[in-house]
Amino acid sequence: MADEAAPVGLVERDGKQYRPIKEGKATILVPHNAEAKTDGGEEQQVFYNPIQQYNRDLSTLAIKAYGEWTLEQRAQKFQSKMSGKQGKQGKKRKRGDETPVPEPENPEAANQDKDQEQPEAPKPPKTTFKILDALSASGLRAMRYAHELPFVTSVKANDLSESAAASIKLNVEHNGLQDIITVTNEDALALMYRAIADDLSKRDRNGNPGKSHKFDVIDLDPYGTAAPFFDAAIQSVRDDGGLLCITCTDSAVWAGHSYCEKTFALYGGIPVKGMHTHEAALRLILNAVATSGAKYGLAIEPLLSLSIDFYTKLFIRVTRSPQSVKFLGARTMLVYGCDQGCGSWETQPLLRSKPAPNKKGSGSFYKHGMALGPTADRFCQHCGFKMHLSGPMYAGRIHNQEFIQRVLDEVPKASPEVYGTLPRLEGMLRTAQEEYLPGPELPTDVDAKDAELATVDNSPFFVIPGRVASIVSCATPTDDMFRGALVHLGYQVGRSHCRAGSIKTDAPWSTIWWVMTEWIRQKSPVKVAKFKPLMAGWKILHDAGLLGQQGRAAEDSAHKSDDSKMEGVEEQPAEEQPAEKKPETAENGGEPNEKESSGEASKEEQSSGEEKTVPSESELRKTLVFDEALAKLGRQRGSQRYVRYQMNPQRYWGPMTRAKGN
Repeated sequence: MADEAAPVGLVERDGKQYRPIKEGKATILVPHNAEAKTDGGEEQQVFYNPIQQYNRDLSTLAIKAYGEWTLEQRAQKFQSKMSGKQGKQGKKRKRGDETPVPEPENPEAANQDKDQEQPEAPKPPKTTFKILDALSASGLRAMRYAHELPFVTSVKANDLSESAAASIKLNVEHNGLQDIITVTNEDALALMYRAIADDLSKRDRNGNPGKSHKFDVIDLDPYGTAAPFFDAAIQSVRDDGGLLCITCTDSAVWAGHSYCEKTFALYGGIPVKGMHTHEAALRLILNAVATSGAKYGLAIEPLLSLSIDFYTKLFIRVTRSPQSVKFLGARTMLVYGCDQGCGSWETQPLLRSKPAPNKKGSGSFYKHGMALGPTADRFCQHCGFKMHLSGPMYAGRIHNQEFIQRVLDEVPKASPEVYGTLPRLEGMLRTAQEEYLPGPELPTDVDAKDAELATVDNSPFFVIPGRVASIVSCATPTDDMFRGALVHLGYQVGRSHCRAGSIKTDAPWSTIWWVMTEWIRQKSPVKVAKFKPLMAGWKILHDAGLLGQQGRAAEDSAHKSDDSKMEGVEEQPAEEQPAEKKPETAENGGEPNEKESSGEASKEEQSSGEEKTVPSESELRKTLVFDEALAKLGRQRGSQRYVRYQMNPQRYWGPMTRAKGN
């Protein structure tokens, strides 16, 4: 489409020369005299950040997986609806067939008449799939969606800037996508609220608002925070499983503690200070979206939540379900963090959802009530430093395993020439998949959907062995050794996509600190003289018996005793335990308990000859040895290596400067 008189590699439009930049199957045009800078050093006339190609590749593949999944579900729903109608019609005919029908004289002619009278099978309604790129800038994302997603019927590319809208129109014409992409020059909030108002003004006979103006997917990718658009977007997307794609690049706000007041104003929560700050940021943003939709009876389901470089990327499914919204309080938590001391934390649910027997006695239902609190003291139980409050934030799972697998299934089909970041994309998805740690078994006497809604993430944050080791000033155990110790004690381990060297585990902090002090005893002795009472590690080592002669003597006597107890776990006599009462956990909205250590088997169990019980943690602690066998137990190396954590892709990488005039 370039003019023949234009220099090689340039495109001429309306007497102006442009330099084409190709990404995926789309091409954008940049003025020749104002080339898009990729080093972030100068101001751009057309905004293009090559570092964000990973973001766009991920969005395209994720929407493709979501779209195919959604259209498949809609087709199944239509088929089941039609089969249900046919079944009802058959029953009505059966009831009405009381008078005998005379046999026809010519059977062949009658069969032909029946074939002609038999109605055709109902055809499924014409499928539409609409995407809104609310803050489109150059229109690159919108054009990639139109080019690379075969089921998309329309894409609306919008931008507030007149120059940006003109640039989008130019790029759309250059790509030949005028039939699919509509370009608008409006405020994104006005555009979405106008669509909401149009649907509210067109109600059906039952009083339900219309849905003709809703979008299947809304992509929010602003320069900074997307928080001002949450309310409009969650109402503008389809409420039967529509998808929100949200990007927030204001990492200094949601991942830092210097602007707590700004974080609360934008996201309704206080950020975390510590190694897991980016993982907590995802939960802050999810909680902001969830509370925006809850007032309208809209529930969210996080499909994929990622912290990438300097931004977050979230894919959230929205469904109208007043019943699901009732569980939001139990899936919202506060966090007590020892950010100035040892780095430990405790979670506090805002509400609790517990199964209660129904009146008929045939099952149970979830009853919502106030949660018991606080779950932590003003001072850390491990190091004695002050505990600070963060949140509220989302306490449920931040990924959907089936959705991640569907996106991974698209990776082998994708062309590396179109998706230039496939290795990193697959590596991060594999790592996010490994974050899943199964929780307690769901109750069977309640509705399965309600049981799933009441589920919370029992391991919301990760730990970093190097950070933990620095508190007690010892050599850092290898990741394999640290994981192996936790697995040996009966806990689950995984990775986190947020940070290299991170470990996800359902082990309580009392166990984590016991592992570190045991590592010091066996492999990495520390200099006792350098620890002072005002240091965070002093109390941890003192309580473990590693500081002071009296502590050592007490530790030696404890090791010699056969009835040694777990540190940080208070054992309760059997006669004081209430009979047949299940302990409250974070799963049902109670206090997040640590794993309780069971004492020695009772005499009755020993004499009954029943199956051997699982060893308690106190027994497993006695057999923990830091050796090669333990490291092998914690090794997580498959046959294939993935690019899980990428180094800085280039010099001066980051969000870059705004485009001039945009």
